[in-house]
Amino acid sequence: MENNIKHISLKSLSEDDRPREKLIQLGRQQLSDAELLAIILGSGSANETAIQLAQRILYEHKNDVNTLAKLSLNDLRKYKGVGPAKAVNIAAAFELGRRRKDVDQTEKQKIGSSKDAFKILNVKLADLPHEEFWILLLNRGNKVIKTESISKGGISGTVVDIRLVSKSAIEHNSSSVILAHNHPSGNLKPSEQDLDITKKIKETLKLFDISLFDHLIIGDQNYFSFADEGIL
Repeated sequence: MENNIKHISLKSLSEDDRPREKLIQLGRQQLSDAELLAIILGSGSANETAIQLAQRILYEHKNDVNTLAKLSLNDLRKYKGVGPAKAVNIAAAFELGRRRKDVDQTEKQKIGSSKDAFKILNVKLADLPHEEFWILLLNRGNKVIKTESISKGGISGTVVDIRLVSKSAIEHNSSSVILAHNHPSGNLKPSEQDLDITKKIKETLKLFDISLFDHLIIGDQNYFSFADEGIL
């Protein structure tokens, strides 16, 4: 039975409903999110065109592309008409989008505010289903020396080794450090553990004459800055 299912391809759509042709004729900016997703999908199912499938997927996620970007391969495959290959195509398209944001030479960027740090670190932490802890190492001119991953954890937390943070900062002759981790839930309020580890890292770095510039909590394309809130 499964082999007899006919998938509706983009070629079978009427001229007005073909997003590929629309992109060629009018440019990519003129396509809706659903039309762009339909191109990635390539075809729908026996009951839906690729565009209808794309519209349904987006609708069930409140037409929020950021929410869609967080879906796992298994989440995507739950939709009838989305098999392993299509799920991989969608995930790969979103990953390319993230990497494009990261093509700048972040090591040469100067950090003047929490927003500057967020732009660099959000690329690393956006849309992750688990927590990760990263650091930015800065020189005396507040320019980024290195962006480094310290730990990866689960949905509710990650273990941070203060020795690894200190070791990296010392080895790279850093003058200051910016900490960052994500909250997959999108809740940016720091936990007691967040406050505690921040205090311990600050005190440890101070022993080596290295300052803690900030600590960012990132989630849902937004952030919380310890420095901005005056609790560093």
